Amino acid sequence: AAASRIGAVMAERPHAEEEALDCFGRNLGIAFQLVDDMLDFSAHQSELGKSVGDDFRDGKVTLPILVAFARGDEEERTFWRRTIEDLDQRPGDLEQAIRLVARRGALAETLARARAYATTAIDALSIFQDGVERRALIEAAAFATERSF
Repeated sequence: AAASRIGAVMAERPHAEEEALDCFGRNLGIAFQLVDDMLDFSAHQSELGKSVGDDFRDGKVTLPILVAFARGDEEERTFWRRTIEDLDQRPGDLEQAIRLVARRGALAETLARARAYATTAIDALSIFQDGVERRALIEAAAFATERSF
């Protein structure tokens, strides 16, 4: 958010423009992170730039895991507690995690939320006149939710 806002601050633009760019940056950042969390379960390593499942192996609680946990049955919740809370991970657990987030609709839910944040980011730019700069920011927000899955 600060990186988006600083240009308006340095150019001494009106406070409303600072706030709009802050809102854009904050929401774009959240959208980008949500897609990154989703890609941890759905991308190919060459597309992701890191190993698929790194966040899972590190025990990071991400939205796909939260959704799969909330929608899962008791056996699935036990799996998530063991692999994420206790970091007791065994061969085949990553593959099981990938199946569970897909089965419970966690990837679709995460993408839907990412797109909502991207839309909020784009909407924040409505105070600016149409121009090359505004269109570039809109394209950046669209890219955040269209990375390879």
